Amino acid sequence: MIMETIIEVSHLKKYFKDVKAVDDISFQVEKGELFGFLGVNGAGKTTALECIEGLRKYDSGTITVNGKMGIQLQSSSLPAHIKPMEAVRLFSKWNKAKIGFTMLNALGIKEIEKKQYIQLSTGQKRRLHLALALIGNPDIIFLDEPTAGLDVEGRVSLHEQIRKLKSQGKTIVLASHDMAEVENLCDRIAILNNGNIAFCGTATELTDKIGEKYFIHIKTQQGNSTFETDNIEDTLISLLNDLKQKEIHILDIKVDRGTLEQHFIEMARRETK
Repeated sequence: MIMETIIEVSHLKKYFKDVKAVDDISFQVEKGELFGFLGVNGAGKTTALECIEGLRKYDSGTITVNGKMGIQLQSSSLPAHIKPMEAVRLFSKWNKAKIGFTMLNALGIKEIEKKQYIQLSTGQKRRLHLALALIGNPDIIFLDEPTAGLDVEGRVSLHEQIRKLKSQGKTIVLASHDMAEVENLCDRIAILNNGNIAFCGTATELTDKIGEKYFIHIKTQQGNSTFETDNIEDTLISLLNDLKQKEIHILDIKVDRGTLEQHFIEMARRETK
């Protein structure tokens, strides 16, 4: 199957005085792909996206975008007293596009149309901004930290909408600092670190590189402890049995894939061996 490149970035550089925000990065995004930009705050994700979106001038390199863009910025706001449908009609007029009521209903805009922007929850604002980004039926959708500040229900709901957009053939570029989010959603992932691409490939390739590593965080009356493992079941059973024998009461347990910083350190350690 021949893939069609819809975004091509070659040797992109963007400096802020002596700070190399984006330092000679190159990558391609294929049509219909859900491409993830992963990195900690300050890694260069937003700057790179803003250069691709045409919102920020860059120092050198080339960017080719073959399609109409829809953009949901990391930090967006509307006038406090504007109502959702007023914003939709305004954006539709700017884009000279018809209002897609099917899309608005799918995002739940009908349910909040009588509220003012200031009255909307974080999740409702995120859905509204996504709806505004989709006006004009763009080929490429940029989502910069779309689930930041959302509760679990809001994240699940927005992830469902992102998957639906991909199923419709949209190309989506998703920037996030959440490793689990991009692994679950994206076809390929680029990890940015200090303005450089530290990794670019599929979630499977990333797992092969860093391993199936998990972190178990246990909170007891004696304090907090973190345990690293590649076998959750055996490690957790062993820890629980040990705490039970010692009659230590467990207050909370959390299991995650660890932070990006931990994975960067591990990747760097392996590459220097």
